[in-house]
Amino acid sequence: MNRICLIGRLAADPRLRYTQDGVAVSSFVVAVERPYSGSGERGVDFIPVVAWRKLGEVVASNLTKGRLVGVEGRLQVRDYEAHGERRRI
Repeated sequence: MNRICLIGRLAADPRLRYTQDGVAVSSFVVAVERPYSGSGERGVDFIPVVAWRKLGEVVASNLTKGRLVGVEGRLQVRDYEAHGERRRI
């Protein structure tokens, strides 16, 4: 089962774009706090998120930087090559 649930704040305003076929795609980053460490500090993970079609349009028109959001979906890791270097996101 591939299911993930995140609660955090938007690190920046969502970016809306459209594919060549006219499908809406919204990209944004959610800052999710980690539990307190032994030193009493909280770390933060910045998770990139992509929303497609109508949900992508709704996200782009209603959410702004700093807004608390809950995201539920699936985790997907992509490999690609850029400038002769293999990368993973």
